[in-house]
Amino acid sequence: MPTHLLNRTQFGDPRNAGNLMSLEEAHSLLTEWVPNERLRLHMKQVAAVMKAWAIEKEGADEHTAQKWEIAGLLHDADWEKYPDQHCSVIIEELEKRNIDPEVIRCIASHGPGYFGVQPVSKMDKMIYAIDELSGFVHAAALIRPTRYEGLEVKSVMKRLKTPSFAAQVNRDDITDALSRMEDVTLEELVQFIIDHQREVE
Repeated sequence: MPTHLLNRTQFGDPRNAGNLMSLEEAHSLLTEWVPNERLRLHMKQVAAVMKAWAIEKEGADEHTAQKWEIAGLLHDADWEKYPDQHCSVIIEELEKRNIDPEVIRCIASHGPGYFGVQPVSKMDKMIYAIDELSGFVHAAALIRPTRYEGLEVKSVMKRLKTPSFAAQVNRDDITDALSRMEDVTLEELVQFIIDHQREVE
């Protein structure tokens, strides 16, 4: 994946704190910007895991959980149509829509090695970890006759150690993401992803 340094550290207007688009608006933007069904599925899966983590692990209220969900849903929204400007275009779109800066910054920080924006909040750190792992877990499920049914953490962990499997997934990013969180293990996150993205369509 090419590097697309954003060369900025401030995102959105602090006066827009708390402003969110509706989930209907977010899904509409996703449909409009992302023709590729597999990419849309990935973004919906990341959104589902982000929302579930916010509620179950962080004790988030409905509004905060929606922040996490929207960040997950739109983090790759410009990847397909604007590959050379990935992250910049969706950030600018959300700034025009006066969306909460925390959501915009979360999206900007989902690949610090590519965009140059370091994850700071728990939401930032989780989207960085969940993004790569979500795709990997899905790849591990797809090669099984029963897909997610019966998929075990140890099977995913074994495949993580096989560089040729889902080679596009950056193992170093996964390691880096987990190193930024003292209270989350790789095994715990893999299990959480298996549990929460299996029903997403």
